[in-house]
Amino acid sequence: MDQLPFTIGFIIMSLASLAIYFTGRKKISIKNHVMMHSLVTFIAATAYLAMALGVGNILLDNGTTLYIARYIDWSLTTPLLLAGLVLIAFHEYTASSQVSGYLTAIIGLDIVMIVTGLLSSVAETALVKEVWFVWSCAAFLGVIYLLWGPLRKIAATRALTTPGGYYKNITLLTLVWLIYPLVFAVGPEGLGVITDNASVWSFLVLDVIAKVLYAFYAAKVLAKSFQPTVVESTLGS
Repeated sequence: MDQLPFTIGFIIMSLASLAIYFTGRKKISIKNHVMMHSLVTFIAATAYLAMALGVGNILLDNGTTLYIARYIDWSLTTPLLLAGLVLIAFHEYTASSQVSGYLTAIIGLDIVMIVTGLLSSVAETALVKEVWFVWSCAAFLGVIYLLWGPLRKIAATRALTTPGGYYKNITLLTLVWLIYPLVFAVGPEGLGVITDNASVWSFLVLDVIAKVLYAFYAAKVLAKSFQPTVVESTLGS
């Protein structure tokens, strides 16, 4: 396997982690998201470094290379991104007993989606692969439902944010995330329509969009959406 895409991924994610943190706005309502997105790219950089060094790259009996670091990356970064969206929907400075429930549900579904995707990758028969892939997609649909259903309605009721801020963020992230299972399905771990090299490059492009470009986009959107809070007004006076 060509290590070039993994090396490029490591460099991009490492530089992005620094850029996101040091160029991010330090307003109280946005600083938490800046740190969160900076952590996401740092985790991704770690995963790409592991894959570039061949750590956790397992050659299966069917000739497919399984990248364990990729699944560890997804199991950590996607919950962080989803947690950020839940916090935007409720807004950090609004106390609500619902927050923990939604966080648990959406992160739980997300982890099930990643784990069952891994099970689909290592399954030895086509039928078992399909069963786990379908179950993974079911968990993914649960995540999409929560984002576009109840959480979108909750975001529209927040007094300190505009509904458009949450809507714009989930629109971009959803569009990108919908492509991930498609690449997985046609890649070596699925139907094998495209080569491992093509799959790796495709996931790299998607990761850059979902973790780097989205971080800067979300920061810009949040800067316009969040209105000054009482805490910020006090600190600024």
